[in-house]
Amino acid sequence: MRSVHVLAICGSLNAKSRNLALLEAVVAAAPPDMVITVSDHLRTLPHFDPDFDSTPPAEVVDWRKALAESDAVLIAAPEYAHSLPGALKNGIDWVVGSGELYRKVVAITASVPHPERGRLGLGALRQTLRAVDAVIVWDAPIERNADTQSTIEALLASLREGVRSHAEATTQ
Repeated sequence: MRSVHVLAICGSLNAKSRNLALLEAVVAAAPPDMVITVSDHLRTLPHFDPDFDSTPPAEVVDWRKALAESDAVLIAAPEYAHSLPGALKNGIDWVVGSGELYRKVVAITASVPHPERGRLGLGALRQTLRAVDAVIVWDAPIERNADTQSTIEALLASLREGVRSHAEATTQ
């Protein structure tokens, strides 16, 4: 079986983000046949401007390429004002028309202090991903100070199964 390539995206630009720490824990827990690359593309993307969509800046080309080359995407994002972070929304806006996230297997999560936190932000992210018909295979926050290892393993299993199911569905 070939490796599953996952692009991990932190919705926060904070260098000490708990969501980035969560992604790093997921990378550390990944099985040998799963390659997870943590992206820093959101930090360099210009504001979305449809006037530049036909000839996008190099940063946008790199972002689109990273998404296109992945089998799945994992997004860990904080909730900002009951929504998703602006940098993440901007990144998604850059690929709505070009299609790199179209029908892509995606897992969304948030590092939270309590299991009921982060759900509004995830809801807003889920709604935004509907614009590209993303196949969401995981949609739950991960509580800090809980048994995160078993939750991370379940998230990784969801990504693997989502990629497998999606591949089977597209070859039929």
